[in-house]
Amino acid sequence: MPETAATGSTDPAGPEEQWAPRPSETDLRPGDGSPPWPGLTSLQILRQLESGPRGLVETEAAERLTRFGENTVPSWRTASWPRRLMGSLRDPFTVVLLCLGLVSATVAAWGTASVILSLVVVSCVLRSGGERRADRSVAALRQLVATTATVLRRPAEDGTTRSREIPVDELVPGDVIRLGPGDLVPADVRLLRASGLTVHQAALTGESAPVSKYPVDAPEPGGGLFDRPQLCFQGSSVASGSGTAVVVSTGAHTLFAATRSGPGPRVASAFDRSVHGISWVLIRFMLLTPPLVLMANAALRGRGFETLPFAVAVAVGLTPEMLPVIVTTALARGASLLARDHRVIVKRLPALHDLGAVDVLCLDKTGTLTQDRPVLHHALDTEGLPAPQVLHWAGVNAWWTLQLADLPTPDALDEAILDAVEEDELLGYEGVAALPFDPVRRLSTAVVRRPGRLGLHTLVVKGGAEDVIERCALTDDERARLLALAAREARSGLRVLAVATTERHTRNRDYTPADERGLTLLGFVALSDALAPTAADALKVFSDRGVTVKVLTGDHPGTAARACTDLGLDPGVVLAADTVEGLTDGELADLARRTTVFARCAPEHKARIISVLRADGHTTGFLGDGVNDLPALHAADVGICPRDAVDVARESADVVLADKDLTAIAHAITSGRHSSVNIATYLRITLSSNLGNVIAMLATGLMLPFLPMLPAQILVQNLCFDAAQLAFAFDRLHPAALRAPTVLQPRNFLRFITGFGLLGAAADLATFGVLALALHDAAESGEAAFHSGWFTENLLTQALVMLLLRTGCRTAGGGTASPVRWAAAGLAVIGILLPPSPLGPLLGMTALPPLYYPLLAAVLAAYTVALTAARSRYDRPGTGR
Repeated sequence: MPETAATGSTDPAGPEEQWAPRPSETDLRPGDGSPPWPGLTSLQILRQLESGPRGLVETEAAERLTRFGENTVPSWRTASWPRRLMGSLRDPFTVVLLCLGLVSATVAAWGTASVILSLVVVSCVLRSGGERRADRSVAALRQLVATTATVLRRPAEDGTTRSREIPVDELVPGDVIRLGPGDLVPADVRLLRASGLTVHQAALTGESAPVSKYPVDAPEPGGGLFDRPQLCFQGSSVASGSGTAVVVSTGAHTLFAATRSGPGPRVASAFDRSVHGISWVLIRFMLLTPPLVLMANAALRGRGFETLPFAVAVAVGLTPEMLPVIVTTALARGASLLARDHRVIVKRLPALHDLGAVDVLCLDKTGTLTQDRPVLHHALDTEGLPAPQVLHWAGVNAWWTLQLADLPTPDALDEAILDAVEEDELLGYEGVAALPFDPVRRLSTAVVRRPGRLGLHTLVVKGGAEDVIERCALTDDERARLLALAAREARSGLRVLAVATTERHTRNRDYTPADERGLTLLGFVALSDALAPTAADALKVFSDRGVTVKVLTGDHPGTAARACTDLGLDPGVVLAADTVEGLTDGELADLARRTTVFARCAPEHKARIISVLRADGHTTGFLGDGVNDLPALHAADVGICPRDAVDVARESADVVLADKDLTAIAHAITSGRHSSVNIATYLRITLSSNLGNVIAMLATGLMLPFLPMLPAQILVQNLCFDAAQLAFAFDRLHPAALRAPTVLQPRNFLRFITGFGLLGAAADLATFGVLALALHDAAESGEAAFHSGWFTENLLTQALVMLLLRTGCRTAGGGTASPVRWAAAGLAVIGILLPPSPLGPLLGMTALPPLYYPLLAAVLAAYTVALTAARSRYDRPGTGR
């Protein structure tokens, strides 16, 4: 069928052209999101752009490239190394460690200051290095996107037009380009000619079905900008057909580029809220500790500023100084394993923790739950009964339309039909002519010669139900009944095509749409979206892991509900998103708790629903890939996008998937929980142990005539404990420990560390009694022996805490030694062997009398029983963690 003409009946010298200004840089690049020159015909726009159907002259194109710049969207800059390092210092604990390090240096505690500052540097380098590697991976993925376009240009003004491939960034306003199936639309363009052209605009609008595009030179229709059939926008792609178009906007002046300013800075994520909440509570403790120690020693023991190093050491002892290193190591290791094993790139390391905390995952339907293509669901006759013959004739129409209309590829619906029929069934006919699908009449017709029917041609017509039924010879009642049957199928989420035939006597003249009359309706072909092969399994994993899936789609409610039902996800009552516009946030939150599928979602609807879910206490993840998904990506705790998402979505997302596969997200959530559980375990153990030590040390310091431990001994003890706790970043967990979202909740943490900290303080004070009994006749070496006994007991109790309070230790069956077990064993060995070793006297310690060890064993046995009982009570259902 001939291509639609570019120009209409509007007179080129008519009134509209007379007021049109001559082109200028501003005219050629409107760039404000408004449609290019509303009301002008294609010919007038070509004149505005000083171009024509034959394209630009090469010299003119080069001049415009210099004047207007390359056709590239300004990319967001990657942060430099110094900026990344400075950003890593914003962590509250890192700030406190820096302050304590400076205080230690002020009081000449150089060892303490050096260790603290080293931990800060290591943490910042690890974090910035991991994020830099993620940026490099995303940059490598960006190179996989197509970067050329087919343009028509002339070497000279009177030269022959040539078609050639050029880099997309060399396109300029006024270039005439050709579009074919699979092409990305490289700029904002106005169609000059088109043949069966359909375009995917999902990246811009979220609409899954291709949209028909064709030249229009009549007054522009109403509706939104994306509803204008003559306009195609950068970020969309050609689904079928072909066309020729003129470029009207490039680079930063396209509609796509206008979205890059984004919705502003993101609010604090789940990781930020939880860690900062815990941090500031502990920071208050640490800031109060030194003055309290100084005042208590001055009032009760008459000691002055000579206790300042001890006070600082106590504050450092309360500080989980390894937290930045543990957090960064655990997250970086999890991100590295995800990239290597599951091709998931975590761009922002804290986002891995947020993935572990996700309890609501919001996603679109198309390309996620379903593939971006239809499949045959069933074929029905006019009575609504299964009818294989209807599918057969639909296949005849699809096959011969493809062959005779010289289409480059079948459209998605025809391809689904051809996949469902045997090719041998279609070759028994002789093709005569074809009228391809037209977006105005919404039909396609194949004319074939059937065996044994000399002198007759059979017209096989397929298209929209209303359009086909309108051309059939039917009574009004019969027509109404058939339309109701088609509507029933459509309401169930299926795409419905009607199939009809008629016979005409053979003739020599061409067939035209006027011959599509007096048809006999055979029945209907119903198609559904092809389900993503891994979606059903992934949805089951999400359910098992306590993650609620909510579908936010721009599709029809019935289509979305059908896909969810086919995948085993109960859609419940599907809510059209436009109905929530009049609701308050509280009303919407109540509705969102009960609703699984929100259909007809605009970008602002998705973002608002996610924001309301977050305000309701949920940690949200959102999977999106288009410009229309940017507000939702920013609103979610974790923004996720696939590799082939538009550039701006990839740059906005926290996590990039090599493949748009829900299974990869399930792996990412599991990895996030693994890292989060290890971080939470470290925090619980180190804070409860440190709190117990500090309480006991302050109490005994007021009862003894000397300090319970020297600052150097506290430093060595902390170094040993910190080194052992690095094993938590590599701990292996039982799957049962990963079944629920992991959230660091300050209130639960304080309850845990207070309870187990007091229990640890009781064990330390019991050791004080043991030391008094074992050292009653060791007056000369009493102070050194007390320091040795306390040092040994502290490391042994900390080793017990690491083993007994470790998350998942009860369920981690088998005898496999985890890194934590090895670390705890090493800690215990150091605690026993260091005091009597040659290093002991250098640290002010000495060998202990033999009586001390059995007494200490009794204290440790009682402490083990108490820890086990307290842990069992804490782990009871309903107590929470």
